[in-house]
Amino acid sequence: MKLRKWQAPLAAALLALSLAACGGESATEKTNDTEQSQEDVVYKDELNIAITAQPPTLDTAQTVSAVALDIAGNIYQQLFQLDANYNPVPVLAASYEVSKDGKTYTIKLREEVKFHNGEEMVAEDVVASMNRWLVTSSRAKSLLQGANFSEVDPYTVQLDVQQATSDVLVLMASQAQFPSIMPKEIVDTATAEGFSEYIGTGPYKFVEWKQDQYIQLAKFEDYVAVENAGEPSGFTGDISAPTEKLTYHFVTDHATRIAGVQTGQYDVADSIPIENYDQLDVDPNVELQTFPGGTLTAFFNTTEGVLADQKIREAILATLNNEEIMLAAFAKPELYSLSPSYLSEGQTQWTTEAGAEYYNQANAEKAKKLLEEAGYNGEEIVLLTTKDYNEMYTGTLVIQEQLRQLGMNVRVDNYDFPTFLETKGDTSKWDMFLASTGYQITPPQLLAVTPDWAGLKDDNIANGLTAIRSAATPEEARAEWEKVQQYMYENATSTVLGHYNGVVAVNKEIEGFELFEAPVVWNAKVPE
Repeated sequence: MKLRKWQAPLAAALLALSLAACGGESATEKTNDTEQSQEDVVYKDELNIAITAQPPTLDTAQTVSAVALDIAGNIYQQLFQLDANYNPVPVLAASYEVSKDGKTYTIKLREEVKFHNGEEMVAEDVVASMNRWLVTSSRAKSLLQGANFSEVDPYTVQLDVQQATSDVLVLMASQAQFPSIMPKEIVDTATAEGFSEYIGTGPYKFVEWKQDQYIQLAKFEDYVAVENAGEPSGFTGDISAPTEKLTYHFVTDHATRIAGVQTGQYDVADSIPIENYDQLDVDPNVELQTFPGGTLTAFFNTTEGVLADQKIREAILATLNNEEIMLAAFAKPELYSLSPSYLSEGQTQWTTEAGAEYYNQANAEKAKKLLEEAGYNGEEIVLLTTKDYNEMYTGTLVIQEQLRQLGMNVRVDNYDFPTFLETKGDTSKWDMFLASTGYQITPPQLLAVTPDWAGLKDDNIANGLTAIRSAATPEEARAEWEKVQQYMYENATSTVLGHYNGVVAVNKEIEGFELFEAPVVWNAKVPE
């Protein structure tokens, strides 16, 4: 049984008094023995982490891929990062001030922070990195349009935004497409494909990327930690980097990943298929950890092809049986739930039932009528997917069968994950795809409203997002979001299929491992 933090010192004190009163071994001797035994523990110099897919890139501004961001988070740091309560906390920033009109942010930088190449981080590096993020990240481009960073002095930068909004720091601190701070010369030589070198200020530095096998990182000996950072919290707090090497193995075969964590080949294994949950739950060497993962969402091609016809999208929305899809994708009903909300059910500010009448209809009769009205005549529907994510692939096959029963001509195109992302960018090659998308902090950060994600360009949605961000009160912001979510369901631009819990398997002896929005391993270590 684990003790709560405040109970542990009390229990230790009572034990010491009890031993002393009984004339047994003294508390001092007992403590010394414990400290000696802890000092004698030898830890592995390498942490092996099995991930479900090879990352498409380590250029964080360009990707929402969880595997890419999880790895890159060890290499790069941000001006601000999120704590466990989703508050933006200064990391490479030392402090900041906001002008009265809310349009100017003056950010003081920490001094004597070293990059992995030995150079000190200064304002010109931050300005180059952040300005590239503003034009590279699809979220930054749409939500911070016209913003600009400039240098005030070597340790101060200024951000100017065109409109005062409530989410500027949150956007800079969020993980998806996060703004990595790197040397100016690396930014200046970046191409559309990314960087020639991966150099940041994080606790681990890049060593090697062996295609289709692994990425290896090594402890950065000159890492400069934040002073008085406090207990680890989300992506903030003390960082000790006790393990010399982190190796991320690309293990797309789920059985291999599971067997590896059971035998000790891997210390951490992510994206555990739910059908293997019970198998691992009884393994004495493995601990399963779950966390609110996000939503399994279906995205429709509103730009071109068969589904550019809204009536056909409405027909698909009418026929979807979300219970069947989620059960096939996640196997255990206790690890998923049904709700039309695009935001976490725990985010009371944003969760809403708006559009519920269009959610999980499972109404084939209505769907057939809509198809007839649309004049559907057997045109092929292409469902894009990847086997690298079991829930996405399995859910796609269920939807294929549901649409076939409706009388639609449906083909599934399956690719490895990087190719899936590349193909998704060409709207001429697909009509619909599923994605397991992590929760966002505010509605404007959702992929479902990001034009570059699935090609959705809608002025009504764009105007609604602007109203959310400029709302005078949280209540007004929520009301504006309810309008947007209702509109999205009415126009069948996408649909949440359900909410899921993510499952990660770890070596039972691992220490310092945290699970926030992702596995956080920079404080993790495993005894030999």
